[in-house]
Amino acid sequence: MKHIFIINPMAGKRGGAQKLEENIRALGIPAEIVYTRETGDARRIAREAAEGGEPVRLYACGGDGTLNEVVNGAAGFVNAAVTNVPIGTGNDFLKIFGPDYRARFSDLRALSQGPQAAMDLIDCNGLLGIDIVCTGVDARIAVDKDSYKVLPLVSGIGAYILSLMVNVLFKPISVPTVVDCGDLHFQGETTIVCVCSGRYYGGGFMPVGDNRPDDGVLETLVIPKVSRFTFFRLVGKYAKGKYRDYPELIYHRRGEGVTVRGERELVAVVDGEPVRAKELNIRLSDKKVNFFYPGGMSYDPVG
Repeated sequence: MKHIFIINPMAGKRGGAQKLEENIRALGIPAEIVYTRETGDARRIAREAAEGGEPVRLYACGGDGTLNEVVNGAAGFVNAAVTNVPIGTGNDFLKIFGPDYRARFSDLRALSQGPQAAMDLIDCNGLLGIDIVCTGVDARIAVDKDSYKVLPLVSGIGAYILSLMVNVLFKPISVPTVVDCGDLHFQGETTIVCVCSGRYYGGGFMPVGDNRPDDGVLETLVIPKVSRFTFFRLVGKYAKGKYRDYPELIYHRRGEGVTVRGERELVAVVDGEPVRAKELNIRLSDKKVNFFYPGGMSYDPVG
């Protein structure tokens, strides 16, 4: 079994990558350590390793973006399995394993010996995701926050708050769309369309709390146009998975996906990665990816 650690040196705190490399070498297993240099490197490294044909475990060392690249490189290869070592600032997919996910997935020995499961993937215009795909005001907030990070004295959370304020208070929160999802045909302005295979996104939002990432079914929530007052009244409930309490405001469908068409270019976010198009085809992929995790942990919904 090969073990390849794909490290994003820009993720997390300064010095984190060096400390991680020391911990890897202390494991005493046949491990290869590769650093990414630019966008796309992690995907290429994962694909080349998977194409080799021998059993390989791929460790995406970074945040959601690093994991997304490794997933896209290894998807469909039964000899490859991926995981996420959480040295990044955002590791939303790992939250399905419980509140102590960061400490447990940082235990490299337990992680390297852990079980694996075949996880579903979402396909959004060709980009695969293991967690959640969204389009709407939440996606625009996520994408626009990066433009505020360059401002002096603006931290990561500060950039997110600025993006939230601008997109919700000073821009239209809903856009004209046509949405087709199973028996649902909706034409009008939408605020959010969210398609879930995992359960968390946006740093802790949990729109569908009882969803499983391996059941072959995607959960889709569609929120039509709402006022700003209703948005702020609803957002906390939405973040806690209370969509069933608001059937008149949040449409829910279970199935294989959704098509969203806009008059202008739409932006979607796939596990934190942006996709822009006038038509978004979001579907359950025919590919899966093996995901490994520390023994004794579970990704089953609680309650």
